[in-house]
Amino acid sequence: MRVTQNMLNQNLLFNLSRNNSRMEKLQEQVSSGKKVNRPSDDPVTAVQGMYYRSSLNEIEQYKRNADEGLSWMSTTDEALGEVTSVLQRVRELTVQGLNGTNDQSARTAIAEEINQLKEHLGEISNSQIAGKYVFAGTDVKTAPFREDSNVPNSSKEFRNNNDLKLELQVGQNNSVQINVPGKNIFNNDGNGGIFKVLSDIVSDFNSSTESTNDHLAKLDRQMDNLLGERSELGARMNRMELSISRLDGLEVSTVSLLSKEEDVDIARVIIDLKAQENVQRAALSVGAKIIQPSLVDFLR
Repeated sequence: MRVTQNMLNQNLLFNLSRNNSRMEKLQEQVSSGKKVNRPSDDPVTAVQGMYYRSSLNEIEQYKRNADEGLSWMSTTDEALGEVTSVLQRVRELTVQGLNGTNDQSARTAIAEEINQLKEHLGEISNSQIAGKYVFAGTDVKTAPFREDSNVPNSSKEFRNNNDLKLELQVGQNNSVQINVPGKNIFNNDGNGGIFKVLSDIVSDFNSSTESTNDHLAKLDRQMDNLLGERSELGARMNRMELSISRLDGLEVSTVSLLSKEEDVDIARVIIDLKAQENVQRAALSVGAKIIQPSLVDFLR
């Protein structure tokens, strides 16, 4: 086949164009740091990258859930710690009040302090985090210790009976209960609970007649119940912290996999780019010897 000058020119332009396309792709990889800048570059790698990014988004949401849940449980644990301190003080006062050497005025003073501690328990039962009541079960917008809305001028009592669980998902198949239903703490016997026990103590100490109620035994049962609920909460807090640690490790692994899929080896890409530049220079040099002088002059 006869090779014409025009064929030589066209082949030279085609090869130069192909070389420029390769250089453009390498330059884009160097500037972006990514092997894949559009799905057409490598469909398989693009799909894998989308999968890893989706996994990272899920992990970030699980971590936010875990942090929120841990904050909720920490607030609950602090409140239960206050309840424990109040009951311990009430027990001390009860032992003091049961001492037969106390006169009625001393018993009345003790009753008044216990009554104030009872009111403080009501404030603790209305503990909130971010505007949500932590001891209200799933009814987080209604104060558990409140007046009866149907009875004017009624006294405040613990009126919440919602014992449903609040759970947050911290993994694909991992949900953790973050709340302690207030009913389990403040009304565990369904008959007034802690508040009924304290009211009975106050009533008996204000009375001049001797009571037959075993107040200390009832207080001890409430404290045992409180310690049981608090220990269970502590176990769930430990589990939540372990979940956070696991999510941190999973995030590092996923980021590493994503980097291996998408990130370029900068040193290698720069070497390839320099190689293409050398090829381009060689092509221009050879082309200058085979095409018309006028075009050679233009290239120079």
